[in-house]
Amino acid sequence: MSNSDIGLMSHLMRRASFGAGRDELERCLEQGYEATVEGLLDTGNASSMPDDLIRRYHVEQSELRDLAGSAAYWMYRMITTDQPLEEKMALFWHGLFATGYTKLNQARSQLNQVEMFRRNGLGRFDEMLLEISRDPAMLVWLDNNDNHGDAINENYGRELLELFSMGIGNYTEDDIKECARAFTGWTVGNAEYMAVRAQKDSIWPYGRIAWHFDYREEDHDGGEKTFLGETGNFNGEDIIGIIAKQDATAEFICTRLFQFFAADEITDAGRRAVAAMKETYFESGYRIKDVLRTLFNSEYFQSEEARFARVKGPVELVVGAIRMAGSYQTPTLGIEKVSNNMLYMGQGLLQPPTVEGWHEGVEWIDSGSLVERVNFAAKELSDTGSPGVRAIIERLAASSEGALSPGEFADGCVDLIGPIAVSDETRSVLVDYASRQGDLDLRGHQPGDDAERRVGNMLRLIAATREYQLA
Repeated sequence: MSNSDIGLMSHLMRRASFGAGRDELERCLEQGYEATVEGLLDTGNASSMPDDLIRRYHVEQSELRDLAGSAAYWMYRMITTDQPLEEKMALFWHGLFATGYTKLNQARSQLNQVEMFRRNGLGRFDEMLLEISRDPAMLVWLDNNDNHGDAINENYGRELLELFSMGIGNYTEDDIKECARAFTGWTVGNAEYMAVRAQKDSIWPYGRIAWHFDYREEDHDGGEKTFLGETGNFNGEDIIGIIAKQDATAEFICTRLFQFFAADEITDAGRRAVAAMKETYFESGYRIKDVLRTLFNSEYFQSEEARFARVKGPVELVVGAIRMAGSYQTPTLGIEKVSNNMLYMGQGLLQPPTVEGWHEGVEWIDSGSLVERVNFAAKELSDTGSPGVRAIIERLAASSEGALSPGEFADGCVDLIGPIAVSDETRSVLVDYASRQGDLDLRGHQPGDDAERRVGNMLRLIAATREYQLA
């Protein structure tokens, strides 16, 4: 296999997964690039750490009402899943349809929403818009439970157009009002409310128990509406059907997918890739799986220009480091602290700062968050007892019959942790560090000995580089 082949496969797995160790990359190379893409897109029958095992060790993850336990539960799914694109897509939709615990105070409803993202994440975009419009957490988050036929609340209608599907400049204020009218009567119910609905209003209709979608025809405005140039007695489903067929919608969702999976900034070559994604969006009937297949197989995505063109989000960085190290594969005390680490880096699961979600790209990095990012990745990747780090050590030991020179040692670690592309300046620093203790001799190495600790320290230093922050 060539370095270019392993580099391309590593690039794909950083974007469509959370990264991959050398053994996994070599298995992917055996089946080929396009077959690997298809395997990633086939998210059926995913498996991860079983719920009963988690609950045996984490009692707070049984009901999943509180924020810390719920975020940690999702962490386990991302860390241990064998279908990583399913979780990557759930993370994408969580950022797009940002719904936060601060208002809901109901983490279980948010995890139900995340599960909906898993089921529908690669399906049709119009069906996703329908599901999110019926989602109880979203209904409360954007106040559609207060959107009534005789007194509309525009909050959900406005964000559906501005942040979820089309973007500013592609609709009017009247379109927002007509959209809101169409979604009147779409609200939440729960067990208590349904039990008493026929008799009286519930005194606690939105309590900390199971929410579900409830359509109240008597509260729906069934009058004629004009929306984006079309007129009819529209309901929410009709509005979504009109939105999905707009060119602005295709541009919006394909651009967001491109920025999440390909590059923070869109160059001319990137715009051509987005144009091809838009064409697939319409030809496939709005299917996200087909749009992503077009992106991953595009000339742009496979080019050198697309590599290391994104700043890793905190979740990507944390989950990627853990999966590379091979830790947290069984229930582990402290998983809640790991989810808190991501919050300190600027991305708390289930805690988007606003309905706009997170500002990504270079905005992930500031002096405070960078320290958190470096410290976490360095700690994970320097633990020579972790299975993934041990695999790197064994690979290094097998790469030479004798000792590794400082240059070979540094290059070997950079290769096996990625491979990642480092500048001449960064490589010089790594080689200089390795030179302080001379050649690395891993012959006869023992767990935790000086030679292995040198590898751990080199991986720690690589995790602190600028290049490691890029995907």
